[in-house]
Amino acid sequence: MLSGRILTPEGWITGSIAFGDCIHRITEGPAASGLTILPGFVDLHVHGAAGADSMQGGDAGAIIARTHARYGTTSLLGTTMTAKELDIRRALRGLAGVIAQRPQGGARMLGVHLEGPFLSQKRLGAQPPDVIPATLELVQSLHAVAPIRVLTIAPEVDGHLDLIPDLAALGIRVQVGHSAGSFEDGVAALRAGAAGFTHLYNGMTGMNHREPGIVGAALAHAEYAEIIPDLEHVGQGALRAALRAIPRLYGITDATSATGMPDGEYALGTQRVFKCAGCVRLASGSLAGSVLTMDQALRNFVDLGLDLADASHRVSLYPADYLGETLRGRLAPGAWADIVVLDEGLRPVAVFVEGEAIDLNRP
Repeated sequence: MLSGRILTPEGWITGSIAFGDCIHRITEGPAASGLTILPGFVDLHVHGAAGADSMQGGDAGAIIARTHARYGTTSLLGTTMTAKELDIRRALRGLAGVIAQRPQGGARMLGVHLEGPFLSQKRLGAQPPDVIPATLELVQSLHAVAPIRVLTIAPEVDGHLDLIPDLAALGIRVQVGHSAGSFEDGVAALRAGAAGFTHLYNGMTGMNHREPGIVGAALAHAEYAEIIPDLEHVGQGALRAALRAIPRLYGITDATSATGMPDGEYALGTQRVFKCAGCVRLASGSLAGSVLTMDQALRNFVDLGLDLADASHRVSLYPADYLGETLRGRLAPGAWADIVVLDEGLRPVAVFVEGEAIDLNRP
């Protein structure tokens, strides 16, 4: 049982929350502490942490899940990079084991975000150049290795627009990203069944008053989009515009293997990246993922002026709802006991994943 200021689907209460692997009850009453109790964070775009990269296969997924849990992330998607098909399959096999059985002391991996290889050669960002057109047969084959929950696609590539309804029918959330497409391409993708946008502003055509681009399509029409709120990938003004325009804009980390590590050289798929001054960059100097954690994402949203409940929704409720995970991202009887307890500085002092207490000091 925990007590404090608790964010419920109905709003804030002061009281206690009783739980095992699921939440049993939430009761109003006096609190023994001034702690804040929020739903655990849900991160739908995670490449790595603690020196481990999802493309490595093996036990990388378990290391990633354990590391991010220490920062309040209770569920996440292992995210791939563009690579040769055999390398993607190896990565998916490694992630499949973590998806099937949550590692002790780790976050629940809900599935895969397949960020590559169905991207535009013109908007690679930090992705390698091994892009290929998507086919339903290939996606189904990869989906059989590990469940793909989110898939990033460039809709302007020949055949991709027609493929979106078939992908959506598989239960995959199709996102527009790494795209050189036009405003019209973005709108057409949404009409075809695309559900969101991958790291809004980054890796897509920007907004110009006469050529609104993919960013313009998102701002004008999206219900959901992910964004990296590290205040490096997106300026504060652009972030505020997105918060105002997109009702369920939610934060993701786009975290790399450099997350939680000292400055130095790390892997991002087949790319070498360099952590320095809180950023991760290619040798060219281009940003290449981040070292953001979801607790810092929450604090950044609050620093931008969002009230804590709104900020919490953008790192928990909205991404959970986007995936259709109705028993995560909220504190309510019957939901999983995915809980983060914060001090006055909004830093985690306790984290529970499906009722398991996470050791926040574990290396």
